[in-house]
Amino acid sequence: MAMWIQAQQLQGEALHQMQALYGQHFPIEVRHYLAQWIESQLWDSVDLDNPGEEAKAKRLLDNLVAELQRKAQLQGGEDGFLLKIKLGHYATQFKSTYDRCPFELVRCIKHILQSEQRLVQEATNTSCGSEGQAMDTLSHRHQQINQAFEELRLATQETENELRKLQHSQEYFIIQYQESLRIQAQLSSLSSLPAAERTQRETTLQSKRATVEAWLAREASTLQKFRLDLSEQHQKTLGLLREQQTLILDEELIQWKRRQQLAGIGGPHEGGLDVLQSWCEKLADLIWQNRQQIRRCEHLTKQLPLPGPMEELLNKLNADITDIISALVTSTFIIEKQPPQVLKTQTKFAATVRLLVGGKLNVHMNPPQVKAVIVSEQQAKALLKNESTHSDSSGEILNNNCVMEYHQATGTLSAHFRNMSLKRIKRSDRRGAESVTEEKFTILFESQFSVGGNELVFHVKTLSLPVVVIVHGSQDNNATATVLWDNAFAEPGRVPFVVPDKVLWSQLCEALDMKYKAEMHSGRGLTDDNLVFLAQKAFSSSSNNAEDYKNMTITWAQFNRENLLGRSFTFWQWFDGVVELMKKHLKPHWNDGAILGFVNKQQAQDMLLSKPNGTFLLRFSDSEIGGITIAWVAENPNKQGERLVWNLLPYTTKDFSIRSLADRISDLNHLLFLYPDRPKDEVFAKYYTPPHSKPVDGYVKPQIKQVVPEFTTPNPEPCGGVSAFMDQAASSSASHSNNFGVYASITENMLDPDGDFDLEDTMDVARHVEELLRRPMDTHTQWNSQQS
Repeated sequence: MAMWIQAQQLQGEALHQMQALYGQHFPIEVRHYLAQWIESQLWDSVDLDNPGEEAKAKRLLDNLVAELQRKAQLQGGEDGFLLKIKLGHYATQFKSTYDRCPFELVRCIKHILQSEQRLVQEATNTSCGSEGQAMDTLSHRHQQINQAFEELRLATQETENELRKLQHSQEYFIIQYQESLRIQAQLSSLSSLPAAERTQRETTLQSKRATVEAWLAREASTLQKFRLDLSEQHQKTLGLLREQQTLILDEELIQWKRRQQLAGIGGPHEGGLDVLQSWCEKLADLIWQNRQQIRRCEHLTKQLPLPGPMEELLNKLNADITDIISALVTSTFIIEKQPPQVLKTQTKFAATVRLLVGGKLNVHMNPPQVKAVIVSEQQAKALLKNESTHSDSSGEILNNNCVMEYHQATGTLSAHFRNMSLKRIKRSDRRGAESVTEEKFTILFESQFSVGGNELVFHVKTLSLPVVVIVHGSQDNNATATVLWDNAFAEPGRVPFVVPDKVLWSQLCEALDMKYKAEMHSGRGLTDDNLVFLAQKAFSSSSNNAEDYKNMTITWAQFNRENLLGRSFTFWQWFDGVVELMKKHLKPHWNDGAILGFVNKQQAQDMLLSKPNGTFLLRFSDSEIGGITIAWVAENPNKQGERLVWNLLPYTTKDFSIRSLADRISDLNHLLFLYPDRPKDEVFAKYYTPPHSKPVDGYVKPQIKQVVPEFTTPNPEPCGGVSAFMDQAASSSASHSNNFGVYASITENMLDPDGDFDLEDTMDVARHVEELLRRPMDTHTQWNSQQS
């Protein structure tokens, strides 16, 4: 409802654009009377490329029809009678129009709401000077483009008016020319008349002929000048069209494609395509109008040939306008939804291509078919250099043909490839240390468009962003590295698919931060301290000064080809493991600020030793991909009076699939305060799993809990101190009479003050639980036996 209130306050061109969104496909009265209901529905939850969600779209259609009928029934009295009839009619109209294609209704409403939001946002940015320099620049650029369109519209209207004048003048000239011929014919017929009468008539006709021929001579010169002036005006208009088209295609569209590429690594969504389409459609309208005017000039010139350079000028104008329209059509054939950039064979994937000027040029009157093929980097280079006229393929894609469809509601002409699958891939010979996950391919989409009733035919091609083909999920990590490096550092207009071998560390930091924030779905990205930690890891450095890394460069090999010092994995593999762990299991805790993460062992020790016993923090494991450990400060059980920092064996995705981080922290009563001084329940209690208190079907459900044996001895209740711990086993047996407490114990040889662990000595938690369930063991006996 709030959006509709704002939309009604639009002024001028913005108001006209908003009104143009509505028509018979979706009447504006429906938007007005159902504003609150429309804005409360989850239109964006429907995936228009997934046929399986048609039922969801159908429910939204049925609900809209029901809401219209309900609204109609509420109308009463004389004033509401007509509205009642109108709303009831709209309900019937929606049912009959969209019942067989409910996706079209969803697409229509999504387009309307997005366009309204854009128009309101642009109006707000224009009227408010405090939105920031970037928004001011964007608004100013859009204003310049719209102003240029207005100048082009006026110029085109002026040449149209001049062309009509020329046509009228030429028609009158032809009439007078015919009059001259008639006079000449009359003079020729005078020979049969008597001499006296012939002389009188001849004098009159010759005088009249002289007058007409003098007028024709003057008018021929005027017409020739008229034609030349008009051709000059057309030349100026075409120059303005070229400038406007260059601005839109070579700047705005390229920037949109760059935003689309950055979205592949977590950048802002590449919205604004509807704005680009509206500009491209205006260009198409103006270009076609000018082309028709030039064609009419040609017709007038052929109808009345006059001496001069008009034929040559018109040929040039024709060639120029054809070049302009060709560039527009071929450049606006774009990929709206990119195929996945890490492409697994034998796996279904989707993509959408769109022609931004399809509706205006009536391309849909002869629906074109689009074909998709996968090509190698070398083949892509040959295509762009026009060295290859046919599309060689590097693999076989199933369901790779699709007919473009015109959607009346949104005015878009697009082809939705919903069920493509890469059946096989043909790889090229690799160079040096290059692996299969560094080899890049691309999906080539090609079609043929007829414009103006087959008057012009264009063969169009467009390449997807680079894709890396994998055959197994284990290759995903390295393939993602190739994609991230390409998306982050590719230059516009590059030769496919050239990227720099090394970049500034600060540039990589921007890309990593973008990726991290996108995966966490929050604004909390990587801090300066986090980036210093990553620099230390990437460069095997000990410097804590961010300035030391500012001008350093990192190579692709350092990023994801060479292993980190003393490790069996690369920098990217470690970072990606952290991202995957956080995304799958720890996202809420990161967004709450509960995880420091990027802290090394020595830093953790220095931080914790200055805090009371029981203070702990969460940091990522240095030695294991996708691991996180708990470090805490406590008394040394073996030496009274000595305080140590302990590091728990790192948890991985496998561990959190058994028991969550919050529950594991809840299990460990010796953990009291999250660094620096936040009581742990204040931070984690909202994520604890409620205990099971009732048997299910006569069975008592066991619980899995973890124990650190060194820290399960009974302690008195804390009173002023922070070193008192409650025995987990005693607490469990006393408080859960209906539950059999199951403990996944961590034995002494799995834990030491330095946090160095022997992974071979660890026991799979699930297997351990299974053993304990078969063979119940008293936890105090277990503890005592370990102590002995």
